[in-house]
Amino acid sequence: MTVAAVDKVFAGSIPQLYQSHFVPLIFQPYADDLARRLADRRLSRVLELAAGTGVATRALDQALDPDVAIVATDLNDAMIEEARAHGTRRAVEWRTADAMALPFPDASFDCVVCQFGVMFFPDKAHAFAEARRVLAPGGVLAFNSWDRIEDNEFADVVTESLAGLFPADPPRFMARTPHGYHDVDAIARDLAAGGFTAAPRIETIAARSIAPNALHPAIAYCQGSPLRSEIEARGSLEEATAVAARAIAARFGDGEVDGKIQAHVVMVER
Repeated sequence: MTVAAVDKVFAGSIPQLYQSHFVPLIFQPYADDLARRLADRRLSRVLELAAGTGVATRALDQALDPDVAIVATDLNDAMIEEARAHGTRRAVEWRTADAMALPFPDASFDCVVCQFGVMFFPDKAHAFAEARRVLAPGGVLAFNSWDRIEDNEFADVVTESLAGLFPADPPRFMARTPHGYHDVDAIARDLAAGGFTAAPRIETIAARSIAPNALHPAIAYCQGSPLRSEIEARGSLEEATAVAARAIAARFGDGEVDGKIQAHVVMVER
C-alpha cells in the first residue's frame, strides 16, 4: 500500500480513539465554528464530505433548521459506523462515498461541507470540481484545513519527538497530510481549477487545544490517527506514545496541558 493510501486508512481501534481523544482535543471547536457560519443560510439539503466520526455532522444537526436534510459521507466504513453509533436528532443519511467520485446527481445540494478532509484528497482540484458539480447554483462549499504544523503545537511536538525516536526514518504523517495543505494561495488556485469562479473567503482561526494531561494528546496523535501505522511499522506503539507524552509534558507541564491550534476556514459560492 502506498504512503498516500495508508494516510487515508482509519480502521481498527482508530475510529474509537479518534472520537474519544481527538474530537474534544482539536476538532470540536472548528466543527462548531463551521456550523455557526451556515446556521443563517437558507438551506434544504446539505452534503458532508469526509465526515469522520460525525463531529461536524452533529454540530450541523444542532445548528441547522430541523427540516434541512443532511447526507454525511466518508471513505472509511469504520468511521461512518462510529459516527452512526453516536446518533443525531434528525435522521441523517450516512453513506460510504469517495469525494473524488460522488454518487450524487448534478445540482442536488445547496451546501457541501468538509471538516478537515480536503487535505486527504489526492487531487484537490478534482475533488472541488466534484463538490461544485453536486452544488446547485448559488450553493456554497464550506471547509477547513489545518494551518502549518508549527502553528499547531501538540502536533508539532509529537512529530519532533517521534523524529528523535526514529531518526533514520521519522514518521511524517502529521506534517505531510493533515498539515500539508496550508498554503491559502494554493487553496484558491485549486478552487479555481475546480471551476469556482467566485473568490473564496478564507479566514485563519486560532483556538486552544486543552487536555487533562499530556498522555491524552499523545494517545490521540499516536494511536487515534493513521500516524499509528507509521509508528507500528517502525517499532513499539506504546514506547512512541510514552515518548510523545513526555515531550508534551516537558513543553506544557505535568497537569492540564493547553496548546495552540490554527486552521483556515474557507467558504466559496457556486
